[in-house]
Amino acid sequence: MSRVSSSLHASGSMLLGVLVCLCFSRGLVAAADTKVTAPTLSAAQIVEKHVVARGGLQTWRAVQTLSVTGKMDAGYGDSAARSRRLAEGGLGASAKRAHANTVVGATQDKVDQQVQLPFRLEMKRPHKSRLEIDFAGKTAVQVYDGKNGWKLRPYLNRSDADPFTAEEAKTESEKTELEGPLVDYAAKGTKVELAGVEAVAGHSAYKLKLTAKSGDVQHIWIDAQSFLDVKVEGSPRRMDGRMHSVWVYQRDFRSVQGLMIPFVLETAVDGYHGTHKVLIEKVTVNAKLDDASFSKPRA
Repeated sequence: MSRVSSSLHASGSMLLGVLVCLCFSRGLVAAADTKVTAPTLSAAQIVEKHVVARGGLQTWRAVQTLSVTGKMDAGYGDSAARSRRLAEGGLGASAKRAHANTVVGATQDKVDQQVQLPFRLEMKRPHKSRLEIDFAGKTAVQVYDGKNGWKLRPYLNRSDADPFTAEEAKTESEKTELEGPLVDYAAKGTKVELAGVEAVAGHSAYKLKLTAKSGDVQHIWIDAQSFLDVKVEGSPRRMDGRMHSVWVYQRDFRSVQGLMIPFVLETAVDGYHGTHKVLIEKVTVNAKLDDASFSKPRA
């Protein structure tokens, strides 16, 4: 529910588009959903229990900043060789192309080793974010100041910060604040409906349909026992020249200053037989973040 997941999946980010465009690991996160049952509750009742499970309304309202550090999957293969190949091809290369380049010339032992990249994500109200990813001996930076965004991509030998594309700017502007879309949803002009009950990772989950004030539709699955958001529909991603649906599976929820935060985010992209995992190592609530950190980055 928090903007941690939406900026890192894919969501969102959760992971910000750069996190899910690298490459995808093998194996699907869960079996196909099947019809299941759960106690009869209204959409409003489900959201109310969900907000409590995530830490409570007042706790989330008190959050002004979130700082997250961790590592993200970047496919398989020898780390140094893979970094070099991806740097040559560009971080925006398709998952299929990046994976193909990775395994060429690599031994099977190296191919079976997952490559992970360290990242740092900072978020501040209203709608500010800064993402840093250590990659091929350099640091890529992506920032959004609430209105405008920039990307610094040294792995492409570019020393200047490029502005967001129109599609990237639209995606970022439509993201919810730190608490996510379900907290104070009515005040945000969002309509929430119960779309059914499905199985997620072997457990019954309520499927909620969210219709934003803009008309955009998103689905979120709430576990019927814990009332945590175990599956989130992410923003579609353009890969191989077309748009693909994205789902983020959230696990390993831990309490951080009263907030329940998922420490494992696993993104599945429609049409790709694999997933992309983000492992969160540390979350800091209400750290002092200078507004200058969210301005146009310098080389």
